[in-house]
Amino acid sequence: MAIGLAACAGLRAWLPLFMAGALTRLGVIDVGESFRFVASDRALILFGVATLIEIAGDKIPAIDHALDALSTVLRPAAGSLLAAAVIGHVTDPLTATALGIAVGAPSALVPHAAKTTVRALSTAFTGGIANPFVSLLEDMAALVLFAFTLVMPLLVALALVILGVVIARRLRRRTPGAALRAT
Repeated sequence: MAIGLAACAGLRAWLPLFMAGALTRLGVIDVGESFRFVASDRALILFGVATLIEIAGDKIPAIDHALDALSTVLRPAAGSLLAAAVIGHVTDPLTATALGIAVGAPSALVPHAAKTTVRALSTAFTGGIANPFVSLLEDMAALVLFAFTLVMPLLVALALVILGVVIARRLRRRTPGAALRAT
């Protein structure tokens, strides 16, 4: 979950922080005690306003480049915070922070670098006219990746249960037949 949430921050810095804070408040995401501030009223207001500014500003070609330059530092930091927060419920705050930085920053930098490359190509080939459309695709990708990150552990658990049922059925089919052939 830490890597997935950090990767979301590579596309949008504030959106995953806002959604993680809101879902922490609702009890859907469990974060370490030291990171519960992400669900505080002040944090949610800050993350919410920043999300609106980032999403709206990213649709304006002149502003999107300035936001992208600022985000080169901000997105890895957001990825580190998100990773540390979800790791924080299984370890102490110092270890969670160190692991959050080690895992979260690179996980956010990879999609950020890809996004920056796509945006540069979009600007070069369309003069920035396609950038709002590209930005909308980035918004959707961040939302889908966030949802996928939350659902993936459930899908893995379901797949393991199904695999267990299939294996058990095959073993049952083979065992009686083998016993009858042996007699």
